[in-house]
Parts: sequence; C-alpha cells; structure tokens
Amino acid sequence: MRYMIHHLSMAGVCIALVSGGIDSPVAVARMLMQGWKIYPVHASQEPITGPEGEQKTIALLRHLLESEGKLGELARENLSRELVVVPVAKNLALFTEKWNHTEYFIHMKRLFNSIATIRGQEINATHVLTGENLGQVSSQTLGNLGGVEIVTPLLPLRPLLAFDKVTIMTMARNIGTLEISEGPEVCDALGPSKPTTVANKEWLERSEERVGGLQHLASDCYSNSRIVKL
Repeated sequence: MRYMIHHLSMAGVCIALVSGGIDSPVAVARMLMQGWKIYPVHASQEPITGPEGEQKTIALLRHLLESEGKLGELARENLSRELVVVPVAKNLALFTEKWNHTEYFIHMKRLFNSIATIRGQEINATHVLTGENLGQVSSQTLGNLGGVEIVTPLLPLRPLLAFDKVTIMTMARNIGTLEISEGPEVCDALGPSKPTTVANKEWLERSEERVGGLQHLASDCYSNSRIVKL
C-alpha cells in the first residue's frame, strides 16, 4: 500500500469520491482544513437505487461551502463548485454473476478509482481522497484496500483510516453533516451476502477483462457523466 505524509505547505490537488454517506464529507472537511484543492466526484447508482445518494452528496457539499468559520472559508476557496456525477449502475451490474459476485465491492471501488483517474487527468490531480477507514466494511481490509489502490496512479488520501465509526460520527456532528448523511446506505444494493475480504489481483483482473476491461468500463461510465453546480 502506498502512503505519503503531507504537511500544510505540501497540500495539493485531489479528486474526492463523495458518496453522500457519513464518512466521505468528513474526509473532505479534514483535507480542506489542510489546504487541499478538492474536486468532488459522485458515482450514481440510479436506477438501481433512488436519487437519495446524489441528493445527499449535493446537500453535504453545499453545507460545507456555506459553513461559517475557517472550514467554510477554506471550502469556498478550495472546494470546486462543480460536482461530477458519473452513472455506474449498468457496469456495476456486470459484477453480480456467480463467478464474480463475492468480489463485487472490490470491483466497485476499483471502478470508482479508475473513474477518479480520468477526472484527475483533466485537472492534474495527484491524489484521490476517500472516507475509508480500516476494517469498517469488507472492501476496507488491508488486502482489499491494496487491491483497489493499484488501479490508479493517484496516491491515496485516507484521513479517516485509523478512526472508528463513533469518532467519525462525532466529527460529522461537529461540522454539521451527520444529520444530512444519516439514512440507509445505498452502495450495497447489489452486494453479496458474503463478500471476500482478501483480494486476489490476478482473479480481479481476469474477471474485469471478462466483462470488457476495467479501463473500458470506467471510460464508458465517464462518457455519460454530467456536472452539477454547487
């Protein structure tokens, strides 16, 4: 796994994968406070799910932009007011077959990171920011995090990696995002009941090639993206 320590003077440009859940807006807020320039991307799973994920993502980012104090000041300076919404449902459904379903969540994160790479090339980003924290769900074991990050040249920013859920919820409450984020999670709509916790790189790559190849799937999703003004 790749890590890089940054001080405030080394803050850079990143793509933020924002889901509308509790974790990702907290991650965005923490990196805003470190001076990072942030370009948000939301992977929409409509029509498999409803519009709630996108609606919450928009509301959360607007909340940060409208916040008072230092956080709001930095958000208005460094958080892009263009949210890129990328439809992913059609291609995620390809990973629900008997032979690839247990790896669904890893394929999902690999697809999202590949989409982040495409957006990152447009704005010269160096990092991808997520709200992942170690061991919270199956895709966030050490092995699976490693299996995800290898698909992108963007370095990972995971400011919540070592925090437990209670602490993250407290952070969310303190910045006013918890109430907006609360509600049913939608990212597991197509997920398996018993997901794998140990990624196998060769098997993941073979499975992705069998349905067209990861880069093709990411490009196909991104070609249908749209911009939402915040």
